[in-house]
Amino acid sequence: MQAVQLEINIQFSDELSAATRARFKNIFTKQNVKYWLSWAINPQAPHLKEVTLRVVGALEGKAMNEQFRGRKYATNILTFNALDTFNTQSDLLLCAPVVMDEARSMGSKLKEHCVHLLIHGALHAQGFDHERGPKEELEMESIESYLMLALGFKDPYS
Repeated sequence: MQAVQLEINIQFSDELSAATRARFKNIFTKQNVKYWLSWAINPQAPHLKEVTLRVVGALEGKAMNEQFRGRKYATNILTFNALDTFNTQSDLLLCAPVVMDEARSMGSKLKEHCVHLLIHGALHAQGFDHERGPKEELEMESIESYLMLALGFKDPYS
């Protein structure tokens, strides 16, 4: 694996309770995020130089999903790219309450689900899109499965 040089910014919304903020700060340390993203970003096309991860509550998550995707609910993760064609920056917005509920309902560990969503968002930042069709969905899910297994986690799709 080649090292990918990334600037990582991590933000936690004031909307989060102290307990929730502490849980996610424990998972999303700068070292962890940089390591996980170094696996998810293609070293042959290392155009992505800066990633900001923002962990938010349900209100901000819903507002952002509605504003940018026209969907009136909070979703687990949103990916925003600074440029449409040659992205050097990407913002990942992870909605803590949605992610905690999903992990609980799937019987997954919160950390494992967070890593999966971080990888998922990073793939979107590089142009992957599972909503274009079944072929693209299979490609993206296959990469996510491979990366999660390589990092020592379960396959999220098995």
